[in-house]
Amino acid sequence: MTNIQQQIEKEREEARAVCDTSGSTSPECAAAWDAVEEMQAEASHQKQSKPKNSLEKYCDDNPDAAECRLYED
Repeated sequence: MTNIQQQIEKEREEARAVCDTSGSTSPECAAAWDAVEEMQAEASHQKQSKPKNSLEKYCDDNPDAAECRLYED
């Protein structure tokens, strides 16, 4: 998780630099801040995803096991 936080901080610094050089109302500035927002959204999604339990991990490795069969009505 630390890696994505570092990437977000790097994107922020780049966005500030772009906005300083091209102006705060420029399309380049808006695009740079959009990149920051996308990185923040990805970090949020990663926090929300729950880790797999031991059965889910087992079924990923052994999809044909009896414990992992899915029956549909």
